[in-house]
Amino acid sequence: MNQSPIFSKTYDFVAWLIPLTLKFPRQQRFVLAAALQQDALRFQGLLIEATHQAAPRARLLDADAELDKLRTHLRMCLDLKLVNGGQYEHAAKQMTELGRLLGGWLKTLHG
Repeated sequence: MNQSPIFSKTYDFVAWLIPLTLKFPRQQRFVLAAALQQDALRFQGLLIEATHQAAPRARLLDADAELDKLRTHLRMCLDLKLVNGGQYEHAAKQMTELGRLLGGWLKTLHG
């Protein structure tokens, strides 16, 4: 697989996020926890798929949209007090870094 840091940073973020969501109250595990898990795994999957494409731009743009969904759902978790400020800050920093790396990858593509 590609040696770009986006892959290891995404893996680390997903590995941190999933156990966090398992601690959500039972009623939220089926709503926001599931949404966060799906968003994060879809983001990771789109990055992997992009490495197998001759023209990865469409997959990367989809990954960017998935990252926005993840940010929105995580903000909702903060507002509903499902994550604390420290957890949100950690996640926000990670997502900002992932967005920066994704943006850099997109800039290397032409068209």
